[in-house]
Amino acid sequence: VRDVLFLYEENRCSMTYMYEYPEYLKIKLPKKTARRYPAYELYLYGEGNYAEENKNLLLTGIPVLFLPGNAGSYKQVRSLGSIALRKAEDVDFKYHFNFFSVNFNEELVALYGGSLQRQTKFVHECIKVILKLYRDQEFAPSSVAIVGHSMGGLVARALLTLKNFKPELINLLITQATPHVAPVMPLDKYLTDFYTAVNNHWILKAQDLRNLTTLSVAGGFRDYQVRSGLAFLPRLSQHDSALSVVSSAVPRAWASTDHLSIVWCKELILATIRAFFDLIDENTRQITEDPRKRMSVLKHHFVRHPAKMFEENPEAFTELTGAFMWITVKASKWTYSVYNDSDGKYFTFPLASHRKSYSHVYCENSMLDTSSWIYGCMNTNSSMCLEAADLSWRAELLPTTKVVMLKLQDYPSLSHIVIQVPPAAGNKYTLGCEFFREDSRTVQLPVTHLFSFGLSSSKILLNSTGLLYNVQLQNFNQIYQAFKIYIESHCQSLKERKPSVYRLHIPWSHEDSIIVAKVPSLAEISAKLHIAQPPNDSSLPELNIYSSPDCQYEVILKTSLLQVLGQIVRFHAGAFPVYIVSNILLTYGGQLSTLRSTGQCSDFSLELVRTAKPYKVEPLISIVVFLQGFNWFREIWESLSLPEVDAAVLSSQDAWFPLVSLILFLFGTGIAYWSGVFFSTSLRIFSSLWLTLMRPTVLQKDKLVTPRRLCGMISLALVSWTTCGAFAVLIIYLQYLFKKPLHIFVTSVLHFQDSGHSKETSQNSSIHTVKAQSSMDSIPDATQSPPNSTTIAEAVNSLKMHITILNLFTWIVLLSLPSLIYWLKNLRYNVRLDPDPCRSTAIILICILEILMNSSTSEVKSSKLLKIAAKVPLPLSVAMLAFGRMHLYRVPHFVTLSLLLHVLCCIV
Repeated sequence: VRDVLFLYEENRCSMTYMYEYPEYLKIKLPKKTARRYPAYELYLYGEGNYAEENKNLLLTGIPVLFLPGNAGSYKQVRSLGSIALRKAEDVDFKYHFNFFSVNFNEELVALYGGSLQRQTKFVHECIKVILKLYRDQEFAPSSVAIVGHSMGGLVARALLTLKNFKPELINLLITQATPHVAPVMPLDKYLTDFYTAVNNHWILKAQDLRNLTTLSVAGGFRDYQVRSGLAFLPRLSQHDSALSVVSSAVPRAWASTDHLSIVWCKELILATIRAFFDLIDENTRQITEDPRKRMSVLKHHFVRHPAKMFEENPEAFTELTGAFMWITVKASKWTYSVYNDSDGKYFTFPLASHRKSYSHVYCENSMLDTSSWIYGCMNTNSSMCLEAADLSWRAELLPTTKVVMLKLQDYPSLSHIVIQVPPAAGNKYTLGCEFFREDSRTVQLPVTHLFSFGLSSSKILLNSTGLLYNVQLQNFNQIYQAFKIYIESHCQSLKERKPSVYRLHIPWSHEDSIIVAKVPSLAEISAKLHIAQPPNDSSLPELNIYSSPDCQYEVILKTSLLQVLGQIVRFHAGAFPVYIVSNILLTYGGQLSTLRSTGQCSDFSLELVRTAKPYKVEPLISIVVFLQGFNWFREIWESLSLPEVDAAVLSSQDAWFPLVSLILFLFGTGIAYWSGVFFSTSLRIFSSLWLTLMRPTVLQKDKLVTPRRLCGMISLALVSWTTCGAFAVLIIYLQYLFKKPLHIFVTSVLHFQDSGHSKETSQNSSIHTVKAQSSMDSIPDATQSPPNSTTIAEAVNSLKMHITILNLFTWIVLLSLPSLIYWLKNLRYNVRLDPDPCRSTAIILICILEILMNSSTSEVKSSKLLKIAAKVPLPLSVAMLAFGRMHLYRVPHFVTLSLLLHVLCCIV
């Protein structure tokens, strides 16, 4: 957990600032729309004079709609809007963008999915309103570009699932840290169903999406709220109009962002706005309708930047003019330093003499301007090149240099490589070129085994005579692998050298990370994956070392156990509640079993150690997952209408391996144990305060169901039906908490005080107050004669059982809290939460807990159903782990079923 939350790279993003006061102009919506969506609003962003000019809504720009995410504010558009305004000023407002933003009332849509469909329909209405604002303009837009942060990106994708939505209304969608693959916390069915509908539509209707260009930008390892693997768009073989990148790989940004900073990270926002302006069609003054141009612009700014301004159709050939000196270089390795040179030069490298000995040529230039600098000659005479191909478009921009690597075999018609060195007025920079064989610069380094625990390492020593080395990392392809790579550089002389650049390149996804290090130095790189290697991909991850000549580099790779566990938490933290509740449920079943066999309810912590064993639940799930690989078993499974086992789905996504479940189960055991300690400690503290303030009387034994309690059940059921199910669950939870365990504990203490029991006995009963609830029925009034040992033991048994039930019920309350918070925030708009994921479960739980609140272990012990009730928690725990890992909303159903059997034991 520490690795995920704290051990990531420092924030390398710059803050964006507004140069004038930001203003948000509220757009008036049609009455029908405003009445249907009272909590939502549409705004237009502006600053200073620009905001004043737009108050009459005579808009002439290009519309862009920003959609905030979970609990996000419409004001988060200001970074995009402000930088776009500054960029428009640079081009004298020849082109400019109008940034709109939707106010979703900061709803918790990542945790409550009931409003996602409503948000999607409102955005559709907003798009129609926005386009109407441009209706009478000369260059009226026919579509809107959308930028969606977090869940806002998913809402934008969901637009295409609406029946009446015209796909041509949006032609560009950029999402920031959006979990496209699956919800981070699947807390209700509406959320998972929404995801299924959106992703299925995008796969099945892929042909209809060819005119929509989509870019998904993930935040990298700094974003612990949405892991980057979830932000990769589903891979569609039918078309190439979708692109997914991690911010650490974005040129000119090269920085990981957290979940919020991705909307204001200056380097990323600049890349986005530059892309927007390059997407403009000069004829229509709107975003181009050509999907190929849109994709090439996005790749230019977000994947591989050649250190040149974007050109849709760059000239294939150019003439090298100017009174420059021509110098022929025949050596295979060349470096040149430029400082305040007044004369320009052309350096030519004949290729004929190098083709037999070398396979590649590599050149680098530390002058980071956007002019062309490297060319390929087709024909040449002894003095100059008449016609040349501009090879600068093959270059790639890195933090301190721009580099080109060419495979000579791919350019058979080239006779020379030409490097242009223009006059440098006060500039200082270096250039270098070298010819080499690929196998001499490529080294393979096998990664250490997962279970080496960092005790062993893989090493390699590079005696650098060149400018580039590629270290291929063998067998590095799974998400649960994590390594620390140390690169130590030693140089022969102490002269000033250019910094080295180390890039971890993952070939099957755009998730590279780059580090710049001084020479000599010791650099550390964390190597771990956001997505596993696809089955049909055989490429190897590479560590590219852009080195300094005459320096020695030692690369040491070790498995990092801390980061391996961090990867497990990063990919599976959402399943923690399932494993915790599963442990508590197994303990609860063990307590019922002990009660049946010995007549005594065992202590929670002791029963947890005895009962909560992973071998009771994991093997059966593993067997089912294995059998689902066979068609005959899958057919039987589907004929029974059983849902797919979550572990099988995770395995198909390469996000699962057997030990993960064991580690998560043990983690759940630990959390369950400490939650028990927390409950027992809290109970002691509160009961001590209660005893200090008042001396309560004990209720006499009563029936399980009385007219008064029946009225209470009906009242709470009505509250659940007419308002919010989670609210009714919270009420019955608090009623249960303060009426039973606390009262039993206090009255037990009073009994011990009044009956003059020994200190040892008193301490014994205190220790046994670990969890659950009990009925006060079995404990006589403290004012009567001292109770016998049977009554005291019965009170302690009831207390243990009720605190375990309370522990289970606490997790139901926690899992239902998001819908309660959503309901409270929207209470002024609607008293009734609709749809409500907890309503039906809440009504059942109200009836169960009203009865359990007045029960004791004496009634359960004599029940004919106790044997069944004691055995059911085990299969329920197995089912919970099988079907609840990716569907947390199913957890309360399994707990409710177990508690329902307990109620039947009290009656039958």
